[in-house]
Amino acid sequence: MAKRHNNRKRKYILVNPLQGKHVPVSPSLALSMMQALGDKVAARHGDARLVIGFAETATAIGAVVANAISEECVYLQTTREELPDLGAHIDFLEEHSHAPEQSLVTEHLEEWLARTDTVVFVDDEISTGKTICNIIARLKEEFPALEGKRLVAASILNRLSPENEQRLEAAGVKSEWLVRLPQTDYTMLVEKFQAEEAAVAPRGKDCAYERHLVKMGHDPRRGTAAGEYFRQWEQSADEILAQLPLDLKADTLVLGTEECMLPGLILGRALEQRGAKVFFHATTRSPISICRAEGYPIRNGWEIGSLYDRSGTRRNFIYNLRSYEQVIILSDTPLPEEERMQGLLGALKENGCGRIFYLVSHLVQKHKNNCSR
Repeated sequence: MAKRHNNRKRKYILVNPLQGKHVPVSPSLALSMMQALGDKVAARHGDARLVIGFAETATAIGAVVANAISEECVYLQTTREELPDLGAHIDFLEEHSHAPEQSLVTEHLEEWLARTDTVVFVDDEISTGKTICNIIARLKEEFPALEGKRLVAASILNRLSPENEQRLEAAGVKSEWLVRLPQTDYTMLVEKFQAEEAAVAPRGKDCAYERHLVKMGHDPRRGTAAGEYFRQWEQSADEILAQLPLDLKADTLVLGTEECMLPGLILGRALEQRGAKVFFHATTRSPISICRAEGYPIRNGWEIGSLYDRSGTRRNFIYNLRSYEQVIILSDTPLPEEERMQGLLGALKENGCGRIFYLVSHLVQKHKNNCSR
């Protein structure tokens, strides 16, 4: 457990050491945990052909669950980003979050709903069920066909109280999870820590990096067939590793950016399979307090700029950095990175990181519908 910084709605955050968000982890271990949830959902709801994952922390989990169910399963993730030409979408709230507004692109949703009797919603943690209820209520307003579907809320961690579980069941939602904890307010347990705010990273103008463009044909924010999404990034990982001058004996960090997590996890796993020592985690919007006391999970942190923010005002963070001999940053931002990346480069430089590669994925064809079969 850690302290959320300046969040009046919820003062604590449960930090999953295997999720690959706030704490560096072996990519293979992170994907293995996600696969365990996917296997459980697939065994009980194998007919599902639509999975919706929640940004930002469950984007990779949702994709793994969808692929575990079926390669034909459509995976669609929510987003907090202001996408260009967003098109048809709904907005809903994740009420306890530091960034509560989310969107779901609905351009092909009626078609996808017609192909499935079951819809699975995936989050890293379900504590009250409010977010699930909010998005389902909004979807039912726009898509009455959802009324007749079986609905599943899947998560790594479930903390639903009996009352909240009954509320979900009344809404026609069945819960699936890997770990169950009681619905407890952990505020008292984190208040004992003398924590501080993440430091603002110095600008890394003198920090060199090598830029590479990676082609991307599948966009989970607009929906994609899970199997094709995985195959694309597994193939891209092989191509990237064949082209980059990487040292397989070097201590390596693969870093995702905000909602872009699965590509880095797949790339990191491919590096591990070649014998490299690899850690993965991702930048985040979550402001978490820092403390070096024994047992506290967030030992250091830096406030950096966001690669996705046009205004330059969004607060973004990276936690638990240390020195790595080489760093691979993998992002799917459509924006130029030179100025937006200075804080991240500065944080890496402050921690003594060595050679830095920046991989940015680029959509080959905008609004491509990869689920038309």
